[in-house]
Amino acid sequence: MLNYIKSNMLINRPGAIIIFLLLSCSCSSGHKEISTDDRYYLNFDSAAHLHSYLNDTIRNSHRINLLSAHRGGAGKELPENSLETFENTLKYTYSIIEVDPRYSKDSVIVLHHDKTLDRTTTGTGLVSDYTYEELQKLFLRDIDGNITPFKIPTLEEALKWAKGKSVLVLDKKDVSVEDRLRAVEECDAEANAIIMAYTFEEARHCYAMNKDVMMQIFINNQDKVLEFDNIGVPWKNVIVFVTHEIPESPELFNMINSRGSTCVVGTSRTLDKELMQHDDENIAEIRSKYESIHKMGAGIIETDVPVNLSKLITTN
Repeated sequence: MLNYIKSNMLINRPGAIIIFLLLSCSCSSGHKEISTDDRYYLNFDSAAHLHSYLNDTIRNSHRINLLSAHRGGAGKELPENSLETFENTLKYTYSIIEVDPRYSKDSVIVLHHDKTLDRTTTGTGLVSDYTYEELQKLFLRDIDGNITPFKIPTLEEALKWAKGKSVLVLDKKDVSVEDRLRAVEECDAEANAIIMAYTFEEARHCYAMNKDVMMQIFINNQDKVLEFDNIGVPWKNVIVFVTHEIPESPELFNMINSRGSTCVVGTSRTLDKELMQHDDENIAEIRSKYESIHKMGAGIIETDVPVNLSKLITTN
């Protein structure tokens, strides 16, 4: 199943063709801006330039400049973990795309969040009880349970899709860090993939196998920052998921940022719910809460509703 393609990487911004023509000859950062008319594409020419973008450009931005679309940013007629949903998100905002790899019965890595098929597909039972061919007979459901014409994609298909468009954040589920890294390497996709490492040992192991790969690690207190200092993995190789809560203090963020790494905060359990239930009277208050997360030191907001959030805050 692994017939990955290779491509160079850039950054694309709608309406920037004139700027690109003026600046492309002098740009040396590894990414440029070009017009795609109706898409916000992220595209890098090497893993080093991905590292620089995430941990320099985004970390030092004066505004919320990048979202992480949790499960791709599902919505009405747009299932989670589907290529069609990913593409829709990029109509509205720059975003990395968080996805959920799982094994089929015949060891094909597919994208599906739940262990079972019932909630998000027309099938029932465990994903791992179905072969890839059997899974392709099913259709995905949207967030309201409505059947769509879309199919469960493979990780291979997603990595191919992401080239020249975005960066996939590969969650773990039942696929080991070794197998996720192997899929990235076979696709030559170090410049458009981030591997979640749930433990420092996983991060150390992943870095030992490939010193170019970008990872997302999890640090929720200052002691963990000091511990990570000594595990042998450079801070430039990681972004750091800090919390699912609204931050109360900048100290932890300051420690991470000062080491050259960008912080991620998830809002799916907090502000996203407020945003989806807002009225005209409190929308300014909700906007200020999202902006306060950035002011606290987070460079990336992971959200279930990237399209809605992109209309509220400036990300482009």
